[in-house]
Amino acid sequence: MDKIAEEIQPIIDKYQNEVGALIPALQEIQGKYNYIPKQTIEILSKEFHIPMTKIQGVITFYAQFRTEPVGKHIIRVCHGTACFVNNGDSIMDTVKQTLKIDIGETTEDKFYTIEQVACLGCCSLAPVIMIDDKVFGKLDSTKVKNVLKKFKEKENNNE
Repeated sequence: MDKIAEEIQPIIDKYQNEVGALIPALQEIQGKYNYIPKQTIEILSKEFHIPMTKIQGVITFYAQFRTEPVGKHIIRVCHGTACFVNNGDSIMDTVKQTLKIDIGETTEDKFYTIEQVACLGCCSLAPVIMIDDKVFGKLDSTKVKNVLKKFKEKENNNE
């Protein structure tokens, strides 16, 4: 048995005989790897007796699932109306320029991945970004650069 198969075996064992277990199993696999490795789709197909195309369909239907590795921390840049009218485009530009990556990309050190989202629901703080589950609002270019720098410094100090 290869490494990934061995690592996900407890997840398979947990959900093997449960009806409707595919999504929770995929969520746990993604929680373990921060994405769903392609190899796990084949393993789940065999173990759960579900065609690979059906599993792939579930993965692509739900926006929560990823099939490519992402950074340790996800930066969500709000592009909702309040953020947009409060110069949200410049916030996205600053994030991209500071990290030297584009939307959907991951920094070389695998620390950050950038996502653009329709709305974070923090309109009174516009413009905002969210790193993992922490919201940063009332931003401008200088504040964004400081947030990114301090977030990484804090993370490095905690390791």
